[in-house]
Amino acid sequence: MLLVSGIMLLDLRRDAWSKAEQNSKNLLQVLERDIARNIEIIDLSLQGVIDNLREPGVAQATPEMRQLILFDRAISARDMGVMLVLDEHGESIVDSGAVPARKLNNSARAYFQAHRARADLGLVIDGPIVSQLLGTQVLVLSRRIDKPDGSFGGVVLGSLKLTYFSGLFEDIGLGRLGTIALYLRDGTRIMRYPFDGDTIGKSFAEVPNFVRFVREGRGSFVSRTFSDGFERHYSFTGIGDHPMLLNVALSRDEVEAEWREHALVLGLIVLVLCGLTASLSLLFGRELRRRSEAQAELARLSQTDALTGLSNRRRFETMFDRAWRSAGRTGEPLSLLVVDADHFKRYNDRYGHAVGDEVLIGLARCLAASVHRPEDLVFRVGGEEFVLLLPETDSVGALRIADRVHAEMATLTVEAASLGAGSVTVSIGTATVVPTPGVGSATADLYKRADIALYEAKAAGRNQTRCAAPDTTSRTRRSSPLRVVGAP
Repeated sequence: MLLVSGIMLLDLRRDAWSKAEQNSKNLLQVLERDIARNIEIIDLSLQGVIDNLREPGVAQATPEMRQLILFDRAISARDMGVMLVLDEHGESIVDSGAVPARKLNNSARAYFQAHRARADLGLVIDGPIVSQLLGTQVLVLSRRIDKPDGSFGGVVLGSLKLTYFSGLFEDIGLGRLGTIALYLRDGTRIMRYPFDGDTIGKSFAEVPNFVRFVREGRGSFVSRTFSDGFERHYSFTGIGDHPMLLNVALSRDEVEAEWREHALVLGLIVLVLCGLTASLSLLFGRELRRRSEAQAELARLSQTDALTGLSNRRRFETMFDRAWRSAGRTGEPLSLLVVDADHFKRYNDRYGHAVGDEVLIGLARCLAASVHRPEDLVFRVGGEEFVLLLPETDSVGALRIADRVHAEMATLTVEAASLGAGSVTVSIGTATVVPTPGVGSATADLYKRADIALYEAKAAGRNQTRCAAPDTTSRTRRSSPLRVVGAP
């Protein structure tokens, strides 16, 4: 769920950036074409003035007629400034806005000096500068006028008010942090949106983003803005063949704003779903553990004697079969002790079943205390009958465990019936065998031999141990002869 949600969010983010980049390119293209078209219109007007000045009779025409001949209707455009013809000394000789021409000298302007120095410059764009006639900032477009002999004859110029660019940029919705900027290739800023008068005419030639504009010419990238430090997506291009660069910058935060809203909603939904899934998983896991524990408890109870807490006959048969196979592989002897409480019926008849139960519990405790190895197991297989399973134990070891059982029983007391230490005794029968490899379990045979030895112990007076004769049908080690052990 988290993986799929993460992939969806990444796709949404890529879509947001793709949309923003496409919008930037479209917007950049529209602005670039509009600016290039207006510059082209002014340039065509300037070329028309130069061509008309070469016509015979124009110089001899009256000032009013000459103005009509030289200037077309382009000069009446809303953001058009003035068009002037300057002689070789920079003096205005023809003025689109007045007859006679308003007196001014522009010989100190950079565009005039550039045209006077070189004849091959074509259209020169200079600015922004403050017009002497209009008193406002303009962008000046100019061309050189040559005399018939090819020498410098003056300059024809047209000015475009910067209000044209500010009005054009303001009609574009870029968000609160979006920007548009127009530069000359030398780094001079012509216009910026949002408008910042302090930066108009300033050079940005050393700013890293502008250096990249000049180097690549056209493209897009994400970078921080030098002036305010905000990270933006820049799309930039040149303006036709003119020495101008235009860029559109969209704020990264605003590009991703809609995506963040979607991510927040989707994240909350996924979080809720994950929470529900985790909760259900925990509940399901807890239920599985509860059932597993219940099944394990049932399995344990099915193999446990409820009164004494020892393993029961079912468990005895399972563990005996396992011990038999292990002994068959290792060749080690396997011993079995059958233990029976002496005169147990007498305790029940005389003291009641509660005391009988106390006797059995005490007997189980003594038997458990008689063995110490993890593999030595104690079972209750009948009313007052118990079995000790002793893997890797020969007949000598079995008799030693039997002696320990008698010793533990000698300490047993039953307070409910005022039975002191040594009042309760047991008879024990032992049997030992070394199983033959590949031969199945012989629980009944070994148990029968130990049980016979038990009854021999009871017949001999109880409170003693008898060891069964060796099994001649199984592989055996040397064992002790029949031994009678009495209570200590």
